[in-house]
Amino acid sequence: MIEDKAKELGRLIGQSPEYKALKRSNDALGDDKDALELLKQMEQIRTDAQQMIQRGERPTTEMEQQLDAMLGKIQQNATYQRLISAQANFDKVMGKVNDWILDGIEKGAASPIITLG
Repeated sequence: MIEDKAKELGRLIGQSPEYKALKRSNDALGDDKDALELLKQMEQIRTDAQQMIQRGERPTTEMEQQLDAMLGKIQQNATYQRLISAQANFDKVMGKVNDWILDGIEKGAASPIITLG
């Protein structure tokens, strides 16, 4: 029964306007070659910096400046901005869903009646 309810909830979330907007935005970013290349370069610099830190070294000032410049560029990208906005809206919905689930758990735990379906 819990599994069925969880699957139904997942289906409803998948049909929500917020999820659909997130999916569209994510797909659009996947088609934006400039944004993808910039994100790939940023990830490589972050990986290199993390490896340096693990070796006890400090990332270079040049690396930090490159990352800052790339971050400024990606934040100006309209496709990326739409994705960030869609992600924030979807996260709000999921936060509400979690609150509703917790509320249901608390009410279920407080209930003296046990139901089997």
